[in-house]
Amino acid sequence: MAATEIDCGQRQIDEIEALSSIYGDEWCVIDEATKIFCIKISDNLEKPKWTLCLQVILPSEYPDTAPPIYQLNAPWLKGQDRVELANSLEEIYVQNLGESILYLWVEKIRELLIEKSQQSEPGPDLKKTTEEDVDYEDDYFCDYQSKNTVEVLDFVVTESQSDIEELPPIKHGVPITDRRSTFQAHLAPVVFLKQVKMVLAKLYENKKIANATHNIYAYRIYCEDRQTFLQDCEDDGETAAGGRLLHLMQILNVRNVLVVVSRWYGGILLGPDRFKHINNCARNILVEQNYISSPEDSSKQLGKNKKVRKDKKKNEHFT
Repeated sequence: MAATEIDCGQRQIDEIEALSSIYGDEWCVIDEATKIFCIKISDNLEKPKWTLCLQVILPSEYPDTAPPIYQLNAPWLKGQDRVELANSLEEIYVQNLGESILYLWVEKIRELLIEKSQQSEPGPDLKKTTEEDVDYEDDYFCDYQSKNTVEVLDFVVTESQSDIEELPPIKHGVPITDRRSTFQAHLAPVVFLKQVKMVLAKLYENKKIANATHNIYAYRIYCEDRQTFLQDCEDDGETAAGGRLLHLMQILNVRNVLVVVSRWYGGILLGPDRFKHINNCARNILVEQNYISSPEDSSKQLGKNKKVRKDKKKNEHFT
């Protein structure tokens, strides 16, 4: 297998794991072997008025040299609406050649659904939806319930008077427990590399965190003068976990933040599920601390930009 194919394969794995973490129950694996996936997109998660199912097949050359093969499934999507949406997706692909674009596609579709719901036009008449349409969509929708046991681990990170002005506040997320392994995310706002080191040192002062099997972390700091990111990650023995965590943060386009995910191994191998838990922990705490918005809010920020702006400058984090 060529090196390019291997690189594409790993990038696809990283993107799929990130999307699964971001969208949860909306994301569905139809056929993992042939890389067929589906995501249910709606204008509003609680009271959806307009809903569409995006089915994608990922060619082996994606994202380097080939776009995803896709199908838009919705009984109401016809004529000019379908043409305009297809053109929008094509434009996103052309503007982002060689990059992972599924997140951009999903949020563009959600943006259009929100615009549609805000118009005077009523939603589709569900009573007129044929039985064939319902069966067709059911083939692609997949529901799964998380069976993780949540255990609250309270960490107290003490601060001395000398460093309270420089050490950023550290937040701790709700743990996820699966087969006796526990995962918990920690987050701190950072604008200097020195702060990354300070936060890590402070976390490791806590015996529970220091004794974790792995402390995976990633950070992204936006350099205003260069208009680029200073970013890095650490696996801490969990091979590829740091890179996947950083990939998630890149997709969400968060900035000026450090995320650490601690894992306490419980003696039972979790396989690929461990990466899912790591990303889920990270995404949850980013949402809780307002670094990313809900899917409905975030789509409003997509606009016509090449990149999705998901960040919020949280100056109130600093004291």
